[in-house]
Amino acid sequence: MDGANDAHKPYKRAKPRTENDGLFTYLCMQLCEHQIGISVNLLSLLFLTHVFFPRARQHTRPFFHLSYYNPDTEKYGCGTDDLSYVALWLVIFVGLRVAIMDYVLAPLARRGGITTKKGLVRFQEQAWLVCYCVCSWSLGVYITWHSEYFFNLHGMWEGWPFREITGMSKFYYLVQWAFWIAQILVVNIEEKRKDYAEMFTHHIFTIALLFLSYGFYHTRVGIVILCTMDLVDIVLPTAKLLKYLGYAKTCDIFFGLFVVVWLVTRQIFFPIVIYSVYKHAPIDIQSGCYFNDGTMVPASDSAKYDALGGNIAWLNLVKAYTDREGPVCWNPTIRYSFLGLLLSLQAIIFLWFCMIIKVVINVVRGNSADDVRSDDEGDDEEVDEKIDGVKTGYDAQNVSAAPLEEEVGVEALNFAARKSNINSAANVRRSKTQRTTRASGISIPGHGDHKELLGRIGCDKPS
Repeated sequence: MDGANDAHKPYKRAKPRTENDGLFTYLCMQLCEHQIGISVNLLSLLFLTHVFFPRARQHTRPFFHLSYYNPDTEKYGCGTDDLSYVALWLVIFVGLRVAIMDYVLAPLARRGGITTKKGLVRFQEQAWLVCYCVCSWSLGVYITWHSEYFFNLHGMWEGWPFREITGMSKFYYLVQWAFWIAQILVVNIEEKRKDYAEMFTHHIFTIALLFLSYGFYHTRVGIVILCTMDLVDIVLPTAKLLKYLGYAKTCDIFFGLFVVVWLVTRQIFFPIVIYSVYKHAPIDIQSGCYFNDGTMVPASDSAKYDALGGNIAWLNLVKAYTDREGPVCWNPTIRYSFLGLLLSLQAIIFLWFCMIIKVVINVVRGNSADDVRSDDEGDDEEVDEKIDGVKTGYDAQNVSAAPLEEEVGVEALNFAARKSNINSAANVRRSKTQRTTRASGISIPGHGDHKELLGRIGCDKPS
């Protein structure tokens, strides 16, 4: 195949099957290779079943429409049928991600001067994250702006249980849920990185929190937390994209903005929400069992309270899925369980923030590091490997115009003294596995234990 035809061919992510590969590994490779086709086929099959088999519509309708609509209140309830809607968006995200990366973001990356396979994939991953998070964060801000709990901590709890929510809030919650499940697939079908275990665990906890908060009618606080977390996952990937494209000064600005946004959202706003769980929730929500008609049995009536399962945490946490019309009980054990999960998450966030502060201190002191290859997969890939029929190696004459295409983590965003064209060209000639940092003015540290983790802070967005 010639270069002209190859330029329109999406980059294949799966590797050929080897003798040592098991069946599960092979299936994962096939899923990775045919994500768009599998998604389109599943969506087509579901749509055609819904159209041509009327008797099946009672089962297929929840995939296409938000369930449990109440015309009297013009709001939506929560229940097991919502899992079908999550499944639909999971399939959509699997195919949509690859389609946008291959047919929209890859051409943009090439037009920006990125031509190596590694640089192209990195650009696609980060740009997709930006695209999604811009949409999700904007919708989350819009929902909270028009709600009773916009900068009103008591508004997250007053009136609980929130058995019915607006259609937009429900759509936002279920789509976010589907996105994070899709992230589980992403970290398994793509090349595994050094932080695979951490990211996989993070996504599992995120999905669990979404599942439990939805089942316990805590969607308000869930929306606030999701909206708070998403902003960082816009700024940091944007800084990486700017570095890949060689926009040094703008990248520096976004790195500084990233530190500020992280401090405000994850070290101030998020702890405030955790404090509200501890302080305001027990004030605004009385311990007891709440019925669908608005009545309640207080915990002080211990006989009825125990009979309704008031002291059983798990059955109440999944009440929306098991008995959406039945009573749901609030007790201190459930509150402390959520509080413990959130505090654990905050401890990890604070640890990451300490690492960020160390990077900032090093930057202020003017320290720099060598520019080395910093990602885990493909370390043996040469810089001048061809893609789309074009040689991607750097020469001394063109080195000043070529954008940097390294994997960028937080530790990679260190401001260093800019090197001259002569020194940069000399470095390229000395090694094919090293690239110039002159174009960005930012040095990349060595491959430390926390490097990959810092590169995906919060969520891979993510997560």
